Amino acid sequence: MIRVVLTVLVAVALLAASMPAVETARTATTAERIGTEADRLERALGDVVAGSTPVSDPATAARTTVLVRAPSGFAAADLDRVALVEPADRPDGVALAYRVDGGPERAFRIGTGPVPAAVHLVDAPIELRPGGTSRVRLRYVDDDGPTVRVDRIG
Repeated sequence: MIRVVLTVLVAVALLAASMPAVETARTATTAERIGTEADRLERALGDVVAGSTPVSDPATAARTTVLVRAPSGFAAADLDRVALVEPADRPDGVALAYRVDGGPERAFRIGTGPVPAAVHLVDAPIELRPGGTSRVRLRYVDDDGPTVRVDRIG
């Protein structure tokens, strides 16, 4: 009986000692996955800009839809927020911002590739699902210069 109690106590102590390392790994995995989603979104923006010409009518503009997946599951940290935001230092740009468990907000900048174009978030910031998939539409229009309009669908 004493062996069972000691075994349980040792197992609980080992689990408690390993939890900070597990949380650190989950946070790092979440940051890596959010960075991957930012890269995918940047490639989609670049593809729309590189292969098209901006037009004044949004109905005829080049467009694409991108799925942005927030990491979830045991290997990912709990996200309080995932959003597309306009950085304060670059109002014509966009960043994928996220916050883990009430911590500081972090962001990955998203560019348009080698072709310069402004990015305008319709109804900024665009809040995304912190535990699932969000659909984002990109349209390449001419708003006093080449601009990619970004809005959330659904």
